[in-house]
Amino acid sequence: MNFLIDHNLGGHAEILLGNIASQGWLNLLPIRFVTFKQMNLSIDSNDRVVWRLAQANQMILLTANRSMKGEDSLEQVIREENTVDSLPVITIGDADRFLGDRVYRNPFIFS
Repeated sequence: MNFLIDHNLGGHAEILLGNIASQGWLNLLPIRFVTFKQMNLSIDSNDRVVWRLAQANQMILLTANRSMKGEDSLEQVIREENTVDSLPVITIGDADRFLGDRVYRNPFIFS
């Protein structure tokens, strides 16, 4: 299972992967977090480019800061391009709280 990590979630991804590993999930399911840099994706890429790249590479997009306005907003892209075969997008609603609040963060872990 591959995740494309939005450029502003590096620390969040480390915490998430650490929690996943500590619960033994990596022994059952291969999980890989991939950065924009690893995909040669500019941090100012619009949501349409990011979503298409994630889909083309069979990655689940993990984000917290994608735009919801305009023709290339993540919401608009999903409405226009999502199919039954599309992989999901996971959005962290409160990125700051995710970092500091284990109770808030725990539902993100497969339990």
